Order: sequence, then structure tokens, then C-alpha cells
Amino acid sequence: MKSFRLKSVLVVLFLAAAFVSCDNDNDDKTDNPIIKPAFVTEIKGPATGKVSDELSYEITFAVDNGCGEFSKISDVTIGAVKGLQVEAAYSSGPCTQAIEYKKTVYKFKSAVKGTFEIKFKKSETEFLTQKVVID
Repeated sequence: MKSFRLKSVLVVLFLAAAFVSCDNDNDDKTDNPIIKPAFVTEIKGPATGKVSDELSYEITFAVDNGCGEFSKISDVTIGAVKGLQVEAAYSSGPCTQAIEYKKTVYKFKSAVKGTFEIKFKKSETEFLTQKVVID
């Protein structure tokens, strides 16, 4: 009887150890990417549009390496001039070190008629500009 009790206790301890050892310690770690500005190299899209119509512009931007991906578009100011900038997210891990070009789409919509300039940061000191006439 003592042998059965001892074996039962050992089995319970073994199973408890197995459950504890299967806990994945990587669950708590989140990949916190590094966010950096990415310079725009090209804006493609319509030069004219109608009031309240949504226009799509294809934005090409350069990332520093193979881990760079589109994160978001944000506001930026160079001197007194306001515009937009693309932000790229870089994950940790092995990456190719070649500069790559990625694309995203920027949506523009105006509720009034006029001529507008869509400006994206192309360097630390200047914007790449796309004019659009809304009628």
C-alpha cells in the first residue's frame, strides 16, 4: 500500500512539474518596433477631383532595411511649412541591410473647391508636393 501511495505522489509531482515547465516565457514579451520617419520618393495620383470625392494617392517611401514596414502617416513641420510624413516601423531580428522602397495609399477628401497641395517629407529640409484642383 505504501508503494502505491508513494507512486501516486510521484506521479502527481511529475505532472505538476510538467505543467509548470510547459509555460512559455515568451508570452509576456512583445515586439516593440522602433518607429522612424521614412522619406517619400514619389507621389502618384489624380491632379483633379470633385468636392466630397475621396482621392487615392500612391506614396512610395524608402526604408533603411528589410525589416522596415509602413506604420502611419503623421503631421510634420519644416520651418514654418506644414506637411505630412510617413513613419516606418522596424522590428528586431535579422534583416537584409539593403535600402528598400515600400508603398502605401494616402486618401484625400475636400469639402470645398480650390487648389490644394499635398506635401510629404522627402528629406530633412524639404517636401515632395502634389497639387490637386477640386471643383
